[in-house]
Order: sequence, then structure tokens, then C-alpha cells
Amino acid sequence: MEDELHNQPPGPPPELRQVDEVTWELPITYKKGMLVPARIIATKELIDAMDAGVFNQISNVACLPGIQQYAYCMPDGHWGYGFPIGGVAAFDPEQGGVISPGGIGFDINCGMRLMVTNLTIDQVQPKIKQIVDSLYSKVPAGVGCKGFVKLTKEEFKNVMKDGAQWCVRNGYAWEEDIEHIEDRGRIVQANPAKVSDKAVKRGFDQLGTLGSGNHYLEIQVVEKDNIFDAKAAAAMGITKPGQIVIMIHCGSRGMGHQVGTDYLRIFLEAMPKYGIKILDNELACAPFKSPEGQDYYQAMACAANMAFANRQVITHRVREVFSSIFGKTAQELGMKLVYDVAHNIAKLEKFTINGKTKELLVHRKGSTRAFGPSRATDLPEEYRPFGQPVIIGGSMETGSYLLLGTDGADVTFASTAHGAGRTMSRAAAKRLVRGEDLQKDMEKRGIYVHGVTMAGLAEEAGKAYKDVNHVVDSLALAGITKKVVALKPIGNVKG
Repeated sequence: MEDELHNQPPGPPPELRQVDEVTWELPITYKKGMLVPARIIATKELIDAMDAGVFNQISNVACLPGIQQYAYCMPDGHWGYGFPIGGVAAFDPEQGGVISPGGIGFDINCGMRLMVTNLTIDQVQPKIKQIVDSLYSKVPAGVGCKGFVKLTKEEFKNVMKDGAQWCVRNGYAWEEDIEHIEDRGRIVQANPAKVSDKAVKRGFDQLGTLGSGNHYLEIQVVEKDNIFDAKAAAAMGITKPGQIVIMIHCGSRGMGHQVGTDYLRIFLEAMPKYGIKILDNELACAPFKSPEGQDYYQAMACAANMAFANRQVITHRVREVFSSIFGKTAQELGMKLVYDVAHNIAKLEKFTINGKTKELLVHRKGSTRAFGPSRATDLPEEYRPFGQPVIIGGSMETGSYLLLGTDGADVTFASTAHGAGRTMSRAAAKRLVRGEDLQKDMEKRGIYVHGVTMAGLAEEAGKAYKDVNHVVDSLALAGITKKVVALKPIGNVKG
């Protein structure tokens, strides 16, 4: 299915009109049932190469009950399950607004985390193989991998309720880490009673694991001329070219997938009761205020909290590895957390619609929250003059970005892109690339990668992704995020 849709001829439908340099709109006349227009943020180059599934899916999203203003897709957009990856939509719970697992994703709270160090490229490059191989041994990766944290299913309920804050109590986090995580690492609506036994079984032994797919743990360097806002960068702990940082990308693993699976089935059965009709069963939904909607929201929050805890435990392991190799404590190495942001999640947030402030349920599917300075109370004190850090993952060959949210992002419900975005299916990538060849070529270019399988490595080749620079430039032109630092990979643990 994925391969079939990815192989459809790219390019926009003729009804798509250009609003400004990087905003494109499908009017409500494009498809029967659309309640609002659908908008895509992208340069013309990115729009012309976008797969056909994006236009179909984002216009389907525009048909969902209670949707407000526009259905959005970010420049990293590509075909996904239900929503396109890069999809953003906000629903008014007071007007029958729905919640949809297809607008959140199966890997609930798949997200990005960035840590700084006071190490430099000259200190790290000679040890990069030792570092990456040690990380690979300490942070399990691959399908079905299990973590070193041994929990009972009963204790796992505390992880589901408290997220990264559980990690502080149990020695896997510094107190200051919590201030640098979206929602302080805990969504308070979590209710473990709404999570199935099967979901618990799939998640309770996976804390501290990367998993598979596009998940990774990457060592990166700040190169000369790649600091675009020195003052904001310094506030986040990045002060000089050659500085080493660490990026983590993973989510809620099998637990999140099972929560999504469980509630999709429940919603498909419940929709007739609420008179909801949808164009695609992958968009199965329920009114947010319905019993089914609330049950899913509380279960989703549990999976999101598990993901926050998962990335925190991985952070703990990374600190241990660096401390062992460099013979200093993690504190002495300056291994502070810059920020941790969620990608696949639904959140209650306030926005002004037609002059009226409303609390809306914002779905972000493969997109990132991007609060500007006007929402400063939700940010760590040192970031309040600048806005929220936004972490954009590129491909393992090309690099990533640290950005800032802006007040201009309120037009997209304080949302921006999450990464480069795929241009081809995993199957297509494996037909074009041999993992062994890619690994050798990357090492010649100064990037040492340790993957679980060569096939998995091939799936994540740089040519399978859009140019992250074009994506980031689109976001800047739209005024929804601005560049702070570009980061280049030198080592990667690939799930």
C-alpha cells in the first residue's frame, strides 16, 4: 500500500491555488464534504515533488467534524496513515470536534530530544567508533528490543502516569531536565485504566530502547558558519563551532502502536452512534467529549508519557557512555538537555479564532509544536525571550536543525515541520541502495553509523528524504520558525 501510493505521479491537482510564496490552498469546493480549505506550506519546488497522497489525505482531514480554519500540511509532508505525515488540524470540542488516532499516529509521541556537551570535534572524532559502538550496546535498537529497566506491569502504571517525572524519582534524570521537556515530560490527563493489557504487555519492558524504522541516536557537530542566531544558540547552550551535541529520535514503541490499534477499532464501531461519516476508515474518530473520545485521550496521554520516559532513560544511558569514555561526570561534560518535543500527539491549547479565544484540540501528526515568545509561560525561563526550541531531524547523511518557534506560527496552530520528510517508500529505497555500500560511503565522508540491519540502513538513505534545507527555508519564509543552528552528523546508532 505504502509503495503503491508513494509511486503515484507527484505534483499538485489543478485546483491548488497559490496564496503566497510558500502557502498553497485547496478550496472547499475541491472535494465534497470539506468544511474548511486545506493548506500546504511549501516552496513551489517542494509542492511539485509532493506525492499525490498528501493532497488526497489533507483534503479528507478538512472534512472532519468540528475542524477550525484550515487543515494544514507542512513542507515535509508525505503520505501517512489517515493524516499525511506533516498534518496539523485543530478541532473545537464545543462544536462536536473529534479526536482521531489517524491524526496522531501509531508511534504516539514519537519525538526529538537534543543535548549539548562541552566537548569538541577534535576530542570526539578520534573516539567516534568507540562512542557509537558503546551507545549501540547500551541503548537497544531494532524491532522488539527490550530495555535494561526491569519493571513490573504495576510499576509501569507509574511511568504511564508520570512520564519523565518518574525518571527523576528513580535516578534516570536530573531535576533540571524536566523543565526542558514539552509539558515538563508529563501529560496530566493520563489514565492507565484506559490502556489495554495487551498495550501494557507490549510496552512495560521497552524503556530505554530506540526501536526501528527512522529512529536514531546521533552524534552531531556545530560547523563554522552554521550558527545563524548566536544569542539564541547561546541561551540553549551552543556557543562555538566544533561543539558536539547529541540528538535522540524515538517514541512510545509497541505500547503506542497498540493503543492506536485498540481505539481505531473502538472508533469504527462508535461512529454510527454519533452520525459521523468519513471518507477514509483510517480517519476513524469520535467526538472529543464522548466517552470513547475521552478514553482514547487518556490512553494516548499514557503512551505519550511512556515516550517521554523512554527518551529520558536513553539520555541517562548516553550520559553514562560519555562519562565512561571521557573519564568525567556528565555534569563535567556539560551534558545538558536543550529540549524535548513531541511529534505525534493531540493537545488542548488556546487560540483566537475570528476574534474569540477558544480551547482547541490540536492534532500534530509528524509535526512539532512551535510556541513563540507570546506563549512564554509554557517555556523554560531562559528561552522565553526567544521562543520554543524546535528540533528538525534531517537524514543521517545530511544533518539536522535547531530552530525557534515564532508568534507567527499561531496561524498554523503553533505548529511546524518535524523533519525532512520521505520522498520514497522504504521498499523503493531498498531497491536503490545497498546498506553495506551506504555504510562504507558514509564512513569515507566522516559519518560512522552502526545499524541493526543493512536493509534498515538502506531504508534511511539520504536520497529517500527531501532536502532538509528546503524544508527549513519554507518554514522561515512562512514565518512559523526561524533558524538557529544547523547540525552535521558524525556518528549514528540506527534502529
